Amino acid sequence: MAGIVLVFDFDKTIIECDSDKWVVDALGATDLFNQLLPTMPWNSLMARMMKELHSQGKTLGDIAESLKSAPLHPQLITAIKSAYALGCELRIVSDANVFFVETILKHHGLFDYFSEINTNPSFIDEDGNLRIFPFHDFTLSSHGCNLCPPNMCKGQIMERILVSMETKKRFIYLGDGKGDYCPSLKLSEGDFVMPRKNLEFWDLINSNPSLLKAEVHGWNYGEDQDKILLQLVNRILLEEKSSSVQMHSTECMLQTVPISAHEALPQALRVTQ
Repeated sequence: MAGIVLVFDFDKTIIECDSDKWVVDALGATDLFNQLLPTMPWNSLMARMMKELHSQGKTLGDIAESLKSAPLHPQLITAIKSAYALGCELRIVSDANVFFVETILKHHGLFDYFSEINTNPSFIDEDGNLRIFPFHDFTLSSHGCNLCPPNMCKGQIMERILVSMETKKRFIYLGDGKGDYCPSLKLSEGDFVMPRKNLEFWDLINSNPSLLKAEVHGWNYGEDQDKILLQLVNRILLEEKSSSVQMHSTECMLQTVPISAHEALPQALRVTQ
């Protein structure tokens, strides 16, 4: 397996739209959504909207059908499958919710390509109502990050992913929104960040690009996202192959050094405390 981990945001990154707004608009609740938006956090608002839609007779099947019609570019589907075939590990870090993300991925045959999905929890209660909860329960405590919304710090999720790696990996992070900025700051030299151009993530990076250690490559949905992603994957693979060849050559040279040459080497200096 290649030493590459691809981390995707979901809304406006894997799919073209915002899944929350897509469902609200498709099921005719836009006016109520806009009315409540200034009064509560987004994640809490979506939990409220699911309750309101249920009270209006909208079923879980209605929600699922609206999600299945959310636009997803076919070239990105191909890119995801190609990256997986090349040995990349794929993960999602999203401020949507489990039901929305899984429904869309399964509809497009992509669910099994991702090893992990980090998003807000959701479940269906005994009345058939979709219940949505915050990833981080901010009613009990704050996650302490002023860059991220109260229900989710993607930077903390990224830190956990980085720590969980048993061997050194190269990361490519794709996103579009304000919440994608924090995790991008956790990446290192040799990693890559792919912000969607002319959106919040892109603007935050360009406001002070020196804060990022990772290399930045902007993209436009449906035009060059898939090409840039696979170019970066192939670039890393070539670098890994080149490094492996150089290491093998060095090992061969060491194996052929005559004993007399070893004897001529100076002794290492002893470090005194």
